[in-house]
Amino acid sequence: MKLGVLFSGGKDSTYALDIAMQKEEVVCLIAIVSKNKESYMFHTPNIHITDLQAEAIGLPLLKVETEGAKEKELEDLERAIKTAKDKYNIDGIVTGAIQSVYQAKRIEDICNRLDLKCINPLWMKDQVELLNELVDKGYNIIISGIFAYPLDETWLGKKLDKDMIEKLITLKDKYEINPAGEGGELETTVLDAPFFKKRIIITDSETKAKNNSGIIIIKDAELVDR
Repeated sequence: MKLGVLFSGGKDSTYALDIAMQKEEVVCLIAIVSKNKESYMFHTPNIHITDLQAEAIGLPLLKVETEGAKEKELEDLERAIKTAKDKYNIDGIVTGAIQSVYQAKRIEDICNRLDLKCINPLWMKDQVELLNELVDKGYNIIISGIFAYPLDETWLGKKLDKDMIEKLITLKDKYEINPAGEGGELETTVLDAPFFKKRIIITDSETKAKNNSGIIIIKDAELVDR
């Protein structure tokens, strides 16, 4: 079965891609570039890095822009998926959805209209278990966005490791923060993974943050041998 993967460059879509590649033939990545930084559907921090990630992985990337208007952006998503179906002859779409019924249902509806299978390999996975798996497998993941109290600027650019997971568990217990960011509390960017052919090195970045909201913008990066 030929698959396309909805790919944001964050931990969830990257891990979903990893799992899909072990079972089926992944032939393309699909990235939706939203002009609305508060999109209901799409990851936005450092979405431009998907070009470099795709090169590191060795898969073609199909990028489609959207204004990011609620519900309207789904038309652009459907257009992107249809383009991938026509261009790469895919049989299904892989998503990194874990708990978001809002996202999963809308993607599934699009797939049904286009006669494609919708595959969610991380669906309802324990999120602390997910984070530990990523670290154990050697993923290099940084926090690229924070959007909830008590997260602050000091978290931006930090690597996901065992110590950070413990901190996130503590925040979950105290403030009911979702440790994997499923509630929109944080966003991530993957710089390396076991199946990457090369790894990404950030050479220039800028942090923009105020109170408990902020992002790290990757201004320049390069691929290096693993």
